[in-house]
Amino acid sequence: MTDREPLLDPVFDPAAMRKQYRADGLAEQDLATHPMDQFARWFEDAARAALHGTLYEPNAMVVATADAEGRPSARTVLMKQFDTEGFVFYTNYDSRKGRDLAANPHVSLLFPWHPLARQVIVTGTARRTGRDETAAYFRVRPHGSQLGAWASAQSTVVGSRAELDAAYAELEARYPEGEQVPVPPHWGGFRVVPETIEFWQGRENRLHDRLRYTARPDGSWQVDRLSP
Repeated sequence: MTDREPLLDPVFDPAAMRKQYRADGLAEQDLATHPMDQFARWFEDAARAALHGTLYEPNAMVVATADAEGRPSARTVLMKQFDTEGFVFYTNYDSRKGRDLAANPHVSLLFPWHPLARQVIVTGTARRTGRDETAAYFRVRPHGSQLGAWASAQSTVVGSRAELDAAYAELEARYPEGEQVPVPPHWGGFRVVPETIEFWQGRENRLHDRLRYTARPDGSWQVDRLSP
């Protein structure tokens, strides 16, 4: 790779890209007692922004994992449920993230709601959902997505797009629309049980509000303000 001259046009120069946040602040007295209640408030705001076309996929989150040797990886997945127990997403258990979580259950989630100048950062541990819960969700997936869970050996090398399409076509012929597709044994959910949840609100002059909930042993939550 050859050296390149720095881009002088500020439109293309990362160092010149700068957004001045002017959002309302986030104060301790305005927080919900439980972080998942606070998340519900912010998620509703994100969902409303999506309805108005200003935010794309409010349930998209970056999932960061590390393998047994501590080598990290990250990817975007869709959160499909949240409640007082945490956040749920579904995947192929043989995928890279599935293998990482089998060896090292510590995980971080990031909801990047840029149009709202907000982020939610979660740290915690992941455990598999029960098969009944997994099956219930699988049944409400679109038929094509059900077939896709079988067709793709996620994270493995595939010879060509044609090979992948052929695997899908074979499944489509075996399970036409309207016929029940069995739940793959290698596919299911992870529930991320939070240990910390940080609510990040962009503010002017990079003096952002960062309020972090930390779980206490008695089930209550401590709130700390972090320096931006």
